[in-house]
Amino acid sequence: MASDVCLELVVVRHGLTQWNLDKRYQGQRDIELLMPDALADMDRLRLELEGERFDAVVSSDLTRCRQTLAHIAEGRGWPEPRLDQRLRENDFGEFEGRNWEELKDDPVYREWIDSAGELAPPGGESAQDLRDRLALALGAIFDAAVEAGHRRVLVVTHGGVIRELRREFEGVPFWEGVVGQAAGRRWTLIRQAEGITCTSSSAVPRQASVSG
Repeated sequence: MASDVCLELVVVRHGLTQWNLDKRYQGQRDIELLMPDALADMDRLRLELEGERFDAVVSSDLTRCRQTLAHIAEGRGWPEPRLDQRLRENDFGEFEGRNWEELKDDPVYREWIDSAGELAPPGGESAQDLRDRLALALGAIFDAAVEAGHRRVLVVTHGGVIRELRREFEGVPFWEGVVGQAAGRRWTLIRQAEGITCTSSSAVPRQASVSG
């Protein structure tokens, strides 16, 4: 593995879905965007990225991410995206399709909430499971950067993925790492032999609000 590889990574969340409005755990369910309601946030992100060039584009393979990417990338001449299942949302197992109101009296759900995701939902992934596959996804992005000379990469993914990456790169507590729809973070990352470190972080769009 090459040392001192520096990469600017712009990582954004998909646009609005009906399940976002309903506050349901989507996880790895293949939910489409809610149109036209999703457009306002995605238009704001598209405007923020106007004039930017990326050496590579990587996306979760789930429909809501692919739709978001298609909207913000239209006419931009960015590279053909590479789809990576490892960038999917956390697998919430039996909690998927349900919301807090439906789950709040379930003791297993309360234990999961109290653990800040460290426990695995029934039939789902723990935070460590998510971290393990995100490490592989990031490794692939850095390996491609070394091979092809990439310096700026766009990633379209999910809220739980960004929250976990913020915990790793920014030291943000689990419950404070949420980003809004079609919003995310811009990181400068350096991969060395001992691992990946973050040297700068900012919101995308720059005035993005944080919401559930």
